[in-house]
Amino acid sequence: MACASCTTKDGQPGGCKNNGTCGTDSCNKLTVFDWLANMSLPNGEKPFDFVEVRFKNGRKHYYKNTENLTLAIGDIVATQAQSGHDIGMVTLTGELVRVQMKRKKINEKPEDVLKIYRKASQKDIDIWSDARDKEEPMKVRARQYAIDLKLHMKISDIEFQGDASKATFYYTAEERVDFRDLIKVFAREFRTRIEMKQVGFRQEASRLGGIGSCGRELCCSTWLTDFRSVSTSAARYQQLSLNPQKLAGQCGKLKCCLNYELDSYQDALKAFPKADTKLYTKKGTAVCQKTDIFQGHMWYAYEGEWMNWHKITTDQAREIIEINKNKEKIASLEEYALELVEEVKVEFENVVGQDSLTRFDSPKGNKKRNNNKNRNRNKKTVSNTNTNKKPQSGQQNKPKPKPNPKPKPNPKPNPRPKAKPRPRPQGKTQSKPENNANDAK
Repeated sequence: MACASCTTKDGQPGGCKNNGTCGTDSCNKLTVFDWLANMSLPNGEKPFDFVEVRFKNGRKHYYKNTENLTLAIGDIVATQAQSGHDIGMVTLTGELVRVQMKRKKINEKPEDVLKIYRKASQKDIDIWSDARDKEEPMKVRARQYAIDLKLHMKISDIEFQGDASKATFYYTAEERVDFRDLIKVFAREFRTRIEMKQVGFRQEASRLGGIGSCGRELCCSTWLTDFRSVSTSAARYQQLSLNPQKLAGQCGKLKCCLNYELDSYQDALKAFPKADTKLYTKKGTAVCQKTDIFQGHMWYAYEGEWMNWHKITTDQAREIIEINKNKEKIASLEEYALELVEEVKVEFENVVGQDSLTRFDSPKGNKKRNNNKNRNRNKKTVSNTNTNKKPQSGQQNKPKPKPNPKPKPNPKPNPRPKAKPRPRPQGKTQSKPENNANDAK
C-alpha cells in the first residue's frame, strides 16, 4: 500500500521520502488498525497512559506518557533511551495498548517502563534523517571489515539511535563469534558508540523483508510476530514433496505458512484409516500407496504388483479392515474398485497461443502482392478447372489420351511488362561493318 503523499514522476514512483515513517502509517511494517478509536470511555475512566512506538524495520516498544501529551497515530516522538534519546513513531494508543502489553507480558511497573519526553522537533527529525542516510554506506564498509578479519558472520542491518550517538549492528552467525577486534575497528572508523546484537535467521528476514514464492510480501515482515517451530511432519501431513528448495523460505528455514492449514489436514485425516494398515485378500496383501484427502479416495497395490493401483473410498477401506479383524478375507480389491471406474474423455481446445507450437518456424510471405501476380493466378485456376472436369459414365473405363506437351509456364513470371524498343533517330545512323570496308576500298 502507499500513502496519499506518494507520487510518481516520469513514470517512476517518487515516494514520500520518509523511509517508512509516513504520517498515515499505511506503508509501514506490522501496522495495526485501532478498531477502538471511535469508542468513548465510560464516565470517570482515564485513558490508558501507555503508547506503542515503532522504530526501524518493525522494532516496537511501549512507553509511558507521563507528560499527558495528546498523541495520535503517526506522531513522531522523542523517547527515553539508555543514554540520550531515540526517535520513533506512534503506532497505537488507547486500550489496545493494554491488550498488547498483556499478551507480550510486559510489566507496567514504574521502574521498568521508559518514558516519552516530547514530540519531536524539526531539529530532532533532521538529525535523525541524517543518521539514517549514513546506514547503508556504513553497512558496506562494516561487511568488508568483517571479511578482512575472517569472521564467520553476516552483518544484516545497522540502526542508528535517534540522536546519532549510538549505532546498533545486527548480525547472524551459526557459531559463536569473537568480535572484540571488530568493535575496535568500528569505533575507530565510524567515531560512535557500537553495540553488537545477534539475531536469528528468521528475525533477519523479518527485518529486511522481501517477496516470497507466493508473490506476496513476507508474512514475518508484514503481520507475523511470533515464530513457531515448523517441522517436516507438517509437509508430510499435507502430502507435499520433501524438497528443501521448495519448502524453505528466504531465511533458509521451513516456511511458516506450512502451519497455517495443518490443523485442517489433521482433522480431515481422522476419517482415513492409517496408511500403514494392510488389506488382506484372497488374491494377495494390498498396501496403501496414495491418499486423496479432498475427495476421500485411497489407492492400494498388491505386493509384487506395484504398478497396478486400485482406487477405493475410505468407507470401503474401513469395511475391509473390519472384515480382516474377524480373520476373514475378501476376494479381491477389484470388486470394490469397479464402482469407481470412470470414463475419462480427453477434450482438446484451441487456446490462443497454444494451437500450434511451430507456427513461428515457417517464414512469412510477402504481404504486398502485385496486380499482375493475381492475374496470372486467375488464369491458372481457369485452366485447372477445365482439365479437372469429371468424365461421363460411358467414358470412365477408356484410357485417357496423353495431352500434348505444353511449355511449362515460368514459376515466377516477371510482374513488369517488357519495355518496347525505342525507334532510332534517322539522322544518326550507324553504318554496318561491310559498308565501312567498301568505303575503305
